[in-house]
Amino acid sequence: MLPKAVNHAKWICVATIMMLLIMSFEKEEQMAASSWGIEPSAVQKMLSEGASVTSMVSRESLPVKAESAELQTSEVKYERTNNYSILPNLNQDLSKYTATEVVATGYFAGKESTGKNPGHPEYGVTFSGLKVQRDKNSLSTIAADPSVFPIGSVLYIPGYGYGVVADTGSAIKGNRIDLYFETKDQVYKEWGKKTLHVFVVKKGDGKITTVMWNQLVSELLL
Repeated sequence: MLPKAVNHAKWICVATIMMLLIMSFEKEEQMAASSWGIEPSAVQKMLSEGASVTSMVSRESLPVKAESAELQTSEVKYERTNNYSILPNLNQDLSKYTATEVVATGYFAGKESTGKNPGHPEYGVTFSGLKVQRDKNSLSTIAADPSVFPIGSVLYIPGYGYGVVADTGSAIKGNRIDLYFETKDQVYKEWGKKTLHVFVVKKGDGKITTVMWNQLVSELLL
């Protein structure tokens, strides 16, 4: 009888160990499923049907963390602008244009430069009739001697950008040009007085209008 009792106890131990292993396996499966967002009831159903949670859930179906999703879907957009005071339109080869040495000064619309104060009917209005404009990323109005650079001429001025001759001045004679700035401080801080070579990109025919201005922008800069 003793050998039979020992054998019976042996099978009881084996059965107990098997049950513990099964319970441990089910607990691990439930924990894994919980981390993947699967309901416990669904786990029990799959386990009762003899399926493994890890075998039923593919890597592609795992939920993606919000932080990772945001990084994957977010796009960084850059707005590209050309500062023509630094570089000309890269499609333009300045070597094919005529270079002329000039003395370039700066002016603004105020009384110190034009003798007019805000409120004057001609304040900020150039000889051509256009309003003064300054845009490093496009065209700016400048003053010149029409006998040297006719109204409507386009000059590329290194360090300033593209200037369209739209104005004149009693002191602007010969190879001298006056570059428009929005404030007196900008005139002194950004320019002052310089002797340099400018490039005649297009020679004017004596006039410049808003329509012609917009056409120049599309032809030269876009």
